[in-house]
Amino acid sequence: MKRILVWFLILGFSIAGARAQDDATQQQIDKLNGKLQDQQEALNSQKKQIDALEKEISDLSDKLNGPGAGQDDMKKLADQVQEIDKKRQEDRDLILKEIEKLGKAGGSPAVHKSTPTASTAPATGGSNAGGKENGYEYKVVAGDTLSIIAKAYRDQGIKVTSDQILKANPGLNPNSLKVGQKIFIPAPAQ
Repeated sequence: MKRILVWFLILGFSIAGARAQDDATQQQIDKLNGKLQDQQEALNSQKKQIDALEKEISDLSDKLNGPGAGQDDMKKLADQVQEIDKKRQEDRDLILKEIEKLGKAGGSPAVHKSTPTASTAPATGGSNAGGKENGYEYKVVAGDTLSIIAKAYRDQGIKVTSDQILKANPGLNPNSLKVGQKIFIPAPAQ
């Protein structure tokens, strides 16, 4: 009887061991099935994305090759570019007209046309600190610069330079001549 009891015990342990091994194997099979299902779902998702992309490529190809919207879009774009170019040309013409007006109105600044008369200016007007210096008094008009004033006097036969005018008028700023300002033009040395 002891023998039978031992055999039953061995058989019981064997059956329990086999069941434990079956449970572990079943768990592994379930785990693999889950992974397989996940892979199948990912594959289906990728297939849907590929199908959508193929359809989009086909639509774009049809639109590009067809006589429809692609050519219409290009024509609209060409019309817009021509309109912009036309406006640019009109702006250019307007700017040129304005420059011409400015050139006619203020292109050659007014200069005293009368022949300057010789005068004796006080020492404060000239560079000679002690007495008087021979020269001319000039009243600045709109558009004058020292070089324009010097040229006007040279055109009348009076040899004078911008530097000589600056030396004869201490403190004169050639970049900010004011209309109506009186400056001293030194007479050429004899």
